[in-house]
Amino acid sequence: MTIDDYAEIVKNGRHLIDLRAPVEFAKGSFPDTVNLPLMDDREREMVGTEYKKRGNEAALALGHSLVSGRKREERIRKWVEEIEKRPDSYIFCWRGGQRSAIVQKWIEEASGIRVPRIEGGYKAFRNFLMSSGLEIAQRNDILIIGGRTGCGKTILLSRIPDSIDLEGLAGHRGSAFGRYAYPQPTQISFENALYYEMLGVDDLSTGRIVIEDESRNIGQRYIPPEIFSIFQRGEVVILEASLEERVEISYRNYVLDSQKEYAQALEEGICPYDWYETMLHNFGRIRKRLGDARYRKFTAMFEDAWRYQKRTSDPSAHKEWISALLSEYYDPMYDFQIEKKRDRIVFRGDAKEVEEYILSKRQSPHTPSIRR
Repeated sequence: MTIDDYAEIVKNGRHLIDLRAPVEFAKGSFPDTVNLPLMDDREREMVGTEYKKRGNEAALALGHSLVSGRKREERIRKWVEEIEKRPDSYIFCWRGGQRSAIVQKWIEEASGIRVPRIEGGYKAFRNFLMSSGLEIAQRNDILIIGGRTGCGKTILLSRIPDSIDLEGLAGHRGSAFGRYAYPQPTQISFENALYYEMLGVDDLSTGRIVIEDESRNIGQRYIPPEIFSIFQRGEVVILEASLEERVEISYRNYVLDSQKEYAQALEEGICPYDWYETMLHNFGRIRKRLGDARYRKFTAMFEDAWRYQKRTSDPSAHKEWISALLSEYYDPMYDFQIEKKRDRIVFRGDAKEVEEYILSKRQSPHTPSIRR
């Protein structure tokens, strides 16, 4: 009952149970994965020390003594409940060795359920994802949607079947004001999610991947260098929108939706800062690039809009500083950056025109080669 068809795990969206200790899981894991460890952090440390001192047999004996009795029964109960809730589950540990084999045996003895375990564990599956992601990037054409801040690139991207939302995977909008109230995934989890998406797009057999124009870093996460270098060679289509349209989109994303999100996160104790405090911090992050005069101007406009909202419950005054920030700061900066990609620009148009162009340029189907 071992599984080494790693592509099948991704294609069928298998639910995974990570048996590694919480400290291992916290560094990153795979999409749709829950951590139900065989050993907690302290137990894992003790077993590891015993292994170094006295070898595998002594470490194994210590592990069995540490996870026994009611503790063992409770952990088996959680594994069985999770598998009964998600019968498509697979289990894995670091290398697919003793930990997952022991758990597999305990589950079958207690419930009769024969749950498959991933051959080679986390390490083998992760290596497969990294090598597959690079091969897919090399084999497919890359099409990049560019455009000024607030033009609706992410909205358009959601309507393109063979696209990957890098900002969505990274949990960040990509700008100084792009931080969500909820924390970003770890770097490893971001990469694993990206490779999952690349396998999914590759399975569509369109011969291309459509992404938004991004810098290497998205918040505190970064696109793997070997993947990013390939992305940077893609053709570019420019999505054009009026300043008024961009103000409305930015207002909805960065004010209306963001205020609700921060209020919810603050109530849940997930984020210690409210929206107002976060926005002031964000302005401070770009103070040097703005210069003191523009920094004082924009923060004063923001403070005026905030006081007006508090007094009237009307947030619409925020559109004034958004409009000024877009036209005076973001637009010149983006125009400078896009000029460097001028030779790769193949089309310009509004949302409807760009969508029609992108959908009309899908290549003839090919057969993906990523199979195990």
